[in-house]
Amino acid sequence: MLSKLKEQKGKIFISVLIVFCFGLIRAFEKTLFYDPFLEYFESSANNLPLPKVELFKLFYNLVFRFVLNTVLSIALIYVLFRDKGVLKFSIFLYVFFALILFAVFFIIVGYFPENSWLLFYIRRFIIQPIFVLLFIPAFYYQFQNLKK
Repeated sequence: MLSKLKEQKGKIFISVLIVFCFGLIRAFEKTLFYDPFLEYFESSANNLPLPKVELFKLFYNLVFRFVLNTVLSIALIYVLFRDKGVLKFSIFLYVFFALILFAVFFIIVGYFPENSWLLFYIRRFIIQPIFVLLFIPAFYYQFQNLKK
């Protein structure tokens, strides 16, 4: 087992570096991104109406954060699996889910502001690297089944 770790030390180092970058994005989210929902969802007064937002500014900041997390996620997936098919499929999934999530997010903000609980969960998928937590075990499982 120790020899396997020595063989994979570059992969481990890069993976840890990418995870550290995820942490930096999270640590500096209030200074890097415009997101009035950060304080709204952190407060205990979620029954209040949604805060006033600048939709254009919010959109670009959410896209910027999603792209940062996506690039890091795809890099992590590639480092772990070194498979171009997995890489292409991951990119396709991220684009597909981005289109759906952003459409639903802005529909909720514009037309259903009373559904703040739904907005919370949709926004969580946009601003956090949740998909990578789902994709890595799925791809690992797929690779293990292919070996059998």
